[in-house]
Amino acid sequence: MMKYIENKIWLILFYFTFIFLQLVFSFLLDFDISVMLPLFIFSLLLLIIYLFIDYKKIKKQNKKIQELVDNLEEKKFASEVIKKPKKLESLGYYYALKKASKSMNDEITKLNHKNQDYKEYIESFVHEVKTPISALLLYCDNNKDTELKEEVKKIDNLVEQVLYYARTENTEKDYFIKFIVLSDIIHQILMQNKDYFLKHKISIETKNLDKKIATDEKWIIFVINQIINNSVKYMNKEKKIISFEAKEETNKVILSIKDNGCGIKNSDLTRVFEKGFTGSDRKKSRSTGIGLYLSKKICNKLGLEINIYSKYKEWTRVDIIYPKSNFNKMD
Repeated sequence: MMKYIENKIWLILFYFTFIFLQLVFSFLLDFDISVMLPLFIFSLLLLIIYLFIDYKKIKKQNKKIQELVDNLEEKKFASEVIKKPKKLESLGYYYALKKASKSMNDEITKLNHKNQDYKEYIESFVHEVKTPISALLLYCDNNKDTELKEEVKKIDNLVEQVLYYARTENTEKDYFIKFIVLSDIIHQILMQNKDYFLKHKISIETKNLDKKIATDEKWIIFVINQIINNSVKYMNKEKKIISFEAKEETNKVILSIKDNGCGIKNSDLTRVFEKGFTGSDRKKSRSTGIGLYLSKKICNKLGLEINIYSKYKEWTRVDIIYPKSNFNKMD
């Protein structure tokens, strides 16, 4: 209300100045002020009524505009839904808003085009570089060169990270939800990593993987691979174990991936899904801090929950939770 009065101060001052001058002239011309007084009171009442109605009208308009903008999913289009004001003093602000909005949207469009071009280049590069990587892996198999193959697999994983990093902004355009049995995808992943597991004598344990989930096979395989890659980097015990266990509850299926590696400090546990975070006690040269970040981001996109638990120097467990509400998407 005070802001409104400040905006109308000149009108109020003009009114009282006008009344004051009338009183002065009435006094100088020896008019009976008692005759003029009802007129002054009536005009003051009209001013108060006008200000009250005008204030209510402006307040209602402002509230309507705020609600309109708040309900917009794309706030950048606010200027398109706001009607052109009738009041002359508002036209300048409306013009500035339209121009600023157009300029901003033009810049966003340019940036989106650049981003799309960059994304397409990255995807093209990854697909091209996959060919020589596959050739190198085949060469390693033919020559039984396990040392070189392990290094090439590391390159392959990094290239995969680049591809999925580029795609995570538009996951919904690239995934296909279907029913999958957990044992099938875990089997695929184990076959992909069998050489590494055999060479480094990593034991695999599985339990209750006959559970059915509804998700995208390609994306979830990538997520589980990132979790495994993160586990094997820090397995520092003589007997190395990675276990996969699933359990079904009323409204969800939980896949637990547990290793008996070096564990994670409690101070680091809340930050492991942050981009670039490598931990305070781990060799940064062996970690990029991208794998778990991407896993979290992809799970969010797929409507899954991912949690991590650990006991320092003993074990780490990652739970991926598949809500059964995803099953409804298959109906």
